[in-house]
Amino acid sequence: MASTKLAFLAAVVLLLLSPPRAVARHHHHEPEDPCRDGDGASGLLRHKDPRCSSPAVSSPKRGGTRAVMTVNGFEKGEDGGSPAACDGHFHSNRDMIVALSTGWFAGGRRCHRPIRITSVRTGRSVVARVVDECDSRHGCRNNVVDTSRAVWDALGLDTDVGVVPVTWSDA
Repeated sequence: MASTKLAFLAAVVLLLLSPPRAVARHHHHEPEDPCRDGDGASGLLRHKDPRCSSPAVSSPKRGGTRAVMTVNGFEKGEDGGSPAACDGHFHSNRDMIVALSTGWFAGGRRCHRPIRITSVRTGRSVVARVVDECDSRHGCRNNVVDTSRAVWDALGLDTDVGVVPVTWSDA
């Protein structure tokens, strides 16, 4: 009996100490957003928490902002998970679309806006539309441009690589 209780207690401690395993793109059901001001109405980000900020965005004339590009599934049932944060819909992976890290997503201020993405490897550039957030509070690094397969194809990149260096800017 004592060994059963000890095993149960050990299991509970391990669960409490283990990091969350959720892969995050965005979460509409979050009750409190640690990156927003306390009133929630202003939509302003708290940049003191490193999970809430991303590197500053450079202009295209300066070569854009350095980032890493990952591939995401924006269709229902794929790795992206939930509908897109900007419009609450799923999107086709054939569309030129992107999810930006929390700081760059800017509380939704970049929703539906075009950004220019340039592959460091191929030198090709494309314009894609922001439809979602790659949630930096729940697993997404703060320098991610998470794109559809169509963006990878247009840049001449293999999605099996998984992560590639890019630059991006507002288009």
